[in-house]
Amino acid sequence: MTKALTPLLAVCFHLSLRAAGPLVFPIPQAMQATGAAFPLDETVRIVIPSTPSENDLLLARELATDLSDLHGLNVVINRNASLPPSGRFILMGAITNPLVKRYCAEHAFTVAAGNPGPEGYILDSSPNAVLIAGADDRGAFYGMQSLRQLVAKGQGGLTVPGVRIKDWPYRPFRGVKLYLPGRDHIPYFKRFVRDFMALYKYNNVIVEINGAMRFDHHPEINAGWADLFKDLSYSRRDRSTGPHGEYQDSPNQDVGDGGVLEKSEVADLAQWARQYYIDFVPEVPSLSHSNYLLTRHRELAEVPDAEWPDAYCPSNAGSYRLLFDVLDEVIDTVKPRVVHVGHDEWRAPVGSCPRCANKDRRELFAQDLNKIHDYLFARGVATAIYGDHLLERVRGKGASDQKTRTGFAYQWAGGLAPEQVKNSIPKDILIFNWFWRDGKEGSGEANDVQLADWGFRQVYMNFEPGIQNYARRSARSSVTGGVPASWAATTEFNFGKDLMYDFLGCANLVWSKHWPAAGELTAMVQERMPDVRRRLSGVEPPSAAGDPVVAVQFAPGSATSGITIGEDASSLIFLHASEAAAVNDMAYRHIFNFDDTADLLGHYEILYEDGFVETVPIRYGVNILEHTWNAAANPGRFCYGADAVQTGSETYFAFEWVNPRFGKAIKQVTLKPSSGFRSSQGKPMAPNAVLLKGINVVKPRSFPEPVKARPYRAVQ
Repeated sequence: MTKALTPLLAVCFHLSLRAAGPLVFPIPQAMQATGAAFPLDETVRIVIPSTPSENDLLLARELATDLSDLHGLNVVINRNASLPPSGRFILMGAITNPLVKRYCAEHAFTVAAGNPGPEGYILDSSPNAVLIAGADDRGAFYGMQSLRQLVAKGQGGLTVPGVRIKDWPYRPFRGVKLYLPGRDHIPYFKRFVRDFMALYKYNNVIVEINGAMRFDHHPEINAGWADLFKDLSYSRRDRSTGPHGEYQDSPNQDVGDGGVLEKSEVADLAQWARQYYIDFVPEVPSLSHSNYLLTRHRELAEVPDAEWPDAYCPSNAGSYRLLFDVLDEVIDTVKPRVVHVGHDEWRAPVGSCPRCANKDRRELFAQDLNKIHDYLFARGVATAIYGDHLLERVRGKGASDQKTRTGFAYQWAGGLAPEQVKNSIPKDILIFNWFWRDGKEGSGEANDVQLADWGFRQVYMNFEPGIQNYARRSARSSVTGGVPASWAATTEFNFGKDLMYDFLGCANLVWSKHWPAAGELTAMVQERMPDVRRRLSGVEPPSAAGDPVVAVQFAPGSATSGITIGEDASSLIFLHASEAAAVNDMAYRHIFNFDDTADLLGHYEILYEDGFVETVPIRYGVNILEHTWNAAANPGRFCYGADAVQTGSETYFAFEWVNPRFGKAIKQVTLKPSSGFRSSQGKPMAPNAVLLKGINVVKPRSFPEPVKARPYRAVQ
């Protein structure tokens, strides 16, 4: 049970217009201030050549759209045969763009394919012009992303600060792993790709497909997928168990929100990503995590009597007829360069399958992987896998004796022997290395070295900003980049509450060579949350529209009995904090109820004058953190849904609740404590309190008196 919620005093507060951290993120390799800013108004023109390339048009249209949607500024795109002799303009493109090439020559800017290098760019902002010159098309695109971040709103209007940037990526593979979205979350997926991944210079999205895409040749997979999702959700489980209590793989049943997208929808998502220079890498789990394949094909299961079998039998030719049909449909729909085929956590007990009983499980693994690799290669597609079974250090040396929670004894095969890996596994397979940590999986860096010595390229998977010895490890040529991962449904709530520190921090690790300490990075991430939230929600809050914002006056002690509002409000902004830290668990811990992975400290009860009541949850890590957040050593702890406001030595969080009933007056707000809340792990919430420092009302916009209509005059 929480303590009594403690109201403080009423204050009026204002949020800063620009974060105090770096102007551009990931932090550019080189950036310097150059003086006066570039004013942005409707006299500015975006200049493109008379015969523009597709990339020239993309840059111009995307920037014009961003200025319009986020800042309400209309900027015209002009086609020019030469550089404008006067007026302020923005010029963007690769060095092959004739106008960019001429401008660079006239201003002594050196840009070439090798300088700054692939995907590199220079950005120069002066009072009369903004130049983005890319070493190639991708470089120009990433320069435009930096410009999107540089646009700032001040008292005098929109400006681009006077800066000069020379920038290029540290690592070539910069990805995010997520689930195929459900239909209701397709718009969010698209915003995440355009307004987060592209903005922060990611270039790969690994999308787990499972049974969530329509399979014309195997509709039974889609029907079984829906049954699996409903069974586990309605029984409040994240996975089933084996027939004797064996631990089984998670089926990741929230891929596609448990539903099915049409092929045209999936193809559209892949094309959407590609237009922003993001490769769409489908993940089609095989061998293990294959529940989606087996819901209607128990005859192919390695453990046929499992409730929901998680692995197919590699000794059954039917397994490959089914898998290759699925791969064909995915490849024909997505047209990828690489397919990720999983192969992690193969937990089927030795001897569980009559066909495989007397066979070396390690040889079965190698044979299975080679069949899939060769099939994809014949289709002109590269293969990627999780690499845990290639390392005895991770999966064990030889078979080991195990017992289930019910006491059932069985053997679990270990990892492949080094000679098997060297002799049997194709070295053109890309390895997603999730075992990079030092700790119980073994020495992370030793795993990196082992894969490199065998000749594999590798990417850090489940990547986190806290990786150990990153400078030394990432300098190896075999390490091509990193991929932070989401293991829950693709929604704004899940990404917002859990992953923004990882997503932003890892973007900086794989692009930049400037790596702030954990505490500094946490502050930078929190400072960027207002802009991230505005872009990913696709909604501008009423407080940003320039309407009056006034403080509500209330006496200390009145919050739990009711604070009078007494008016129609566009929104209410609560300035609050928790007394102490609480729990925000990862969404994947509670797949059937994502919301309650964040401690519910209480809620605001909004009472309207007509008696209707709205409730607004107060969830730790979602819209509130502790008031000692800025002083506490809690790297990685951030709040997506509210903005940090420093008040003396304390930090409070400004959370804006938008009134869903415009035109209806709110009578009062009451703060209600939680009682008996238990975390997603079943533990009772520790005593805590919400400290309410103030409430601001965003008032409805006033409008002028009507004017007489002017007589219509036709244009002559």
